[in-house]
Amino acid sequence: MLPTLLPTGLSPAIAFLLIAISFLTSAFTAAFGIGGGVAMLGALAGAVPPGVVIAVHGLVQFGSNVGRTIVQRAHTLWPLVARFTAGSVIGVVIGAYVVIALPERILLGVLGSFILAMTWVPKPRIPGLASSGLVIGGALASIVSMFVGAVGPFVQALLLPLGLEKRQLVATHAACQTFQHLLKVFAFGALGFAFTDWVPLIAAMIASGFAGTIAGTKLLDRLPERWFLITVKAALTLVGLDLLRRAAGY
Repeated sequence: MLPTLLPTGLSPAIAFLLIAISFLTSAFTAAFGIGGGVAMLGALAGAVPPGVVIAVHGLVQFGSNVGRTIVQRAHTLWPLVARFTAGSVIGVVIGAYVVIALPERILLGVLGSFILAMTWVPKPRIPGLASSGLVIGGALASIVSMFVGAVGPFVQALLLPLGLEKRQLVATHAACQTFQHLLKVFAFGALGFAFTDWVPLIAAMIASGFAGTIAGTKLLDRLPERWFLITVKAALTLVGLDLLRRAAGY
């Protein structure tokens, strides 16, 4: 990638590293449904100016999730996606105007607690809970996403209690995240963020991410269901505990 196509202050070496990381994180997310977005956020936080991290991350993740949704579309449960997206529309509107006034540690604490509860606490079977829960969860996820960026584990924690087969879980998660990140990109555009300087780098990261998605999907097909669920629960637990640690100021 030529230096003239890069944002000011970003070296070609860092750009190529971000492109490689996009491949790896997309492959991991395609295989397990989570983890890639958080890792990508961490990579961007160490490489680009703080003021653009969340916006750039949103567009990169939109592209990554579009690719995963296309590749895994046969397993997507679209009624669940529709409910989640309806809530996300509400959440993005609220988040664009309110969330900047909320303490980050409170949001992190709520997010971490919710992830752990949804992963480990038995849920009662209440008629209609899945529908309303996804709408409310979509709104909350979008509010938090405007502030902290990566909420993939939160979204998967919403879907995990529904008892989906592994391919349905990963594919439905990808579609939910696609619409959520698209809404977030529109919100940042409305708030005045200029994506133009970042388009070449983001396009390259999306392309490498799509290649990673194909590789990760092949791994997903070979994973036994039991080990898939163990890995997902372990990853969600680590993320939840880390969020609580950050909320506590450690």
